[in-house]
This record gives sequence, C-alpha cells and structure tokens, in this order.
Amino acid sequence: MQPSPSEGNPYNGLTRLEPTLPSASYWDEASYRQDLEAIWYRNWIFACREADLAEPLAFRRFRIGTQEIFVLRDETGTLRAFFNTCRHRGSQLCRQESGRLKARLITCPYHAWSYTLRGELARVPSKAMPEGFDKADYPLYPVALTIWRGFVFVNLVQTPEISTQTIFDPASGDLTNWPLEDLVSGHSFSKVMNCNWKIFWENFNECLHCPGIHKDLSKLVPIYGRGLMTRHDDPEWMHHADNDAPEFSGKLRPGAETWSRDGFAHGPVFSGLTDAEREAGQTYVTSMPSMFIVGHIDYVRVVRLVPLGPEHTELTAEWLFLPEAVAAPRSNIDNIIAFGTQVLEEDAAICETNQLGLRARPHQAGVLMPEEYELSRFHNWVKEQHAAIDA
Repeated sequence: MQPSPSEGNPYNGLTRLEPTLPSASYWDEASYRQDLEAIWYRNWIFACREADLAEPLAFRRFRIGTQEIFVLRDETGTLRAFFNTCRHRGSQLCRQESGRLKARLITCPYHAWSYTLRGELARVPSKAMPEGFDKADYPLYPVALTIWRGFVFVNLVQTPEISTQTIFDPASGDLTNWPLEDLVSGHSFSKVMNCNWKIFWENFNECLHCPGIHKDLSKLVPIYGRGLMTRHDDPEWMHHADNDAPEFSGKLRPGAETWSRDGFAHGPVFSGLTDAEREAGQTYVTSMPSMFIVGHIDYVRVVRLVPLGPEHTELTAEWLFLPEAVAAPRSNIDNIIAFGTQVLEEDAAICETNQLGLRARPHQAGVLMPEEYELSRFHNWVKEQHAAIDA
C-alpha cells in the first residue's frame, strides 16, 4: 500500500508520533464482528481463478466470516455466485468444497428443493402448494461477481461498484505486462495462522522485521536487509540518490534474477516485461482485505487471506507459471516454491508471536516507527471502512 512520495518531501517515513490500532481490535470478538460487517462483507473478496472452474457445472464453496457462498459455472459457461442457503428453511446446499454437479440443477440435500444454475427455483416436491406460493418469489440469494484477468472476485453487497479502483489499491503496482490469463498453477500452500487478519497485513506492509526474520530474503533483496522497503524509506536517501546498488535501489542482489533459493529463473522468462520490470525483482498488487499478487520475471505468486475468527486466519498461496515451466522437470519450480514457502512460514510464525503478546492488560496500543508509514495508511483505511457504516 505504498503511496507516491510528495514532490516537496520524497521521504516516505512518518514524521510524527502515531499509535497503532487498539490492541483489543486484534482479539476482541465484538471488534472482529465489526471488521466483518465493515470490511469483509462490503469489499471485493478474491475467491478463486477462472481456471479453477473450467468446466460447466463445476462449483467451489467459500466462507467469508460467517457467510458461506458458492461459485459455479452454468451450462452456458457463465460464472455465477450465490449464498449457500436454500430458500425453504435455510439449509446448506453445497456440502462439498468443490466438484461438479451431477445435473443442471442445484438440489437441497434436506427437502429436495431444486434450483436452476441461474438460481431460479425449479422444483418443490411437496404434494400441495400453500395459497399464494409462487416459485418465482424464491430464487437463490445472488452474490455479486466480477472477473479481472482470470481472477474471480465476489462482493456480498447487493449492487457494489465495479472497477479496478474499487478492487485494487490505487497505489499498487501494474501487472499489465504479465500474461496472467495464460498461467497455470504449479503449486498451492495453505495453513491456518493463529493471528488476526490485520496482523498479517501489518507485517506485509513493513520491512523492519526483515533483517531478523527473513535472513535469506534479506540477502536476495539487500534493501530489505536494511529494514527498508524502498529507497525513499531512508531519511538519508538523498545521500545515495544516484547510487544504483541493490541496498539503495531495492533491486535484487547482483546476479539474481527472481525470488528462488538460488536467485535464478527456473523456466521461461515473461517476454512482455520492460527492462525496469525485470530489474525490479518484484512487483506487488494488493486487493484489500483478501489478497495480494506478486509478479516476478518467470512466475506469479498469489496470496489469499480468509478470516476464521478474531485470532485465526487462513493463508493460501499459489504459484502460477507458464504451462511449459510446469511441464519441465519438477526440480526447476521446486527451487522457487521452497523459497516462497519459507518466507510465508517465517511471516506466519512471527505474526503468531505478535498475536500472543497483545492481551497484556496494560498494553492498550502500540506505537509506529517512521518506517511503518504503510501501517499508518492501513490503519487509516480500516478506520475509514468502519466510519462508512457508522455514518
């Protein structure tokens, strides 16, 4: 969530003392419910990739807080999303996590109400109908859905605004030159972190922890080893303004090409990238609150978050490659996947450590250091989200 430095003061860091969010907002049940209502139930949430539902009648079930939905591809090839609830007495409809429907109907496992793949009530097995009952009045509850370059997003608001500005952080990077639609999955990784979802985003938005937590990553991206994310995080940046060394510019270490254990690319390099995109080493795109994408020269990482409770968050990561890279010997992409998994495991472990200290009774809030300017922006975003429903 990096803002552009102003022309008058290109130093990114905070220049005044700022507190963190209240500590209780990371573990209190009421605060968690407020987060769900203000943020998770009102923003675009990453669900899956189109490729995960490639065939007609394919479906996947998802949970966002207390709300369960499913996404399916109907017989015409159109993707649709619905709340996973029968209109009869509220039974769960899809019980499997994913699969393919056996017929062009969604049938409730409880009393066999059946719906078309467009959500219309098609059949009620009762022997007689009550007076005034009209099947047209009882379709499935629809969920807004949109697709961005093969990525499927859902929104629980009935008629949300749809634009890239409402889905992605406007200060995110640009992945226009990455062939996202052509990529296939090489590996996925999932774990439940014992921390609040906001703790993970805070960790994502600073690199003060990098020298101590990500020792191998800090060698690959030397500026991280200085506890900085970018050149303008350093209050003395002007002394090194013309120095293109990685520890000042943010590029990968000399000789490295991508994020992998040996620093080398392990497959075809994306042909459409600019020299600047190749040299950068990593390009981040964030969609708050549920995901971020990182573009490298030879693959893309997608990381998805789902809140499971005040102190539990599911983390899922997927590595996407060109098809020929996945078809090559497995050891090639394993070098990449092992490095990325290591970084995520390190992040998850330290986020859990952060969570464990937050319940101390005298600790009402923490304090932000200058390098944590992105946390300040994240906290302001959270506060604005809450204020929008309180207004």
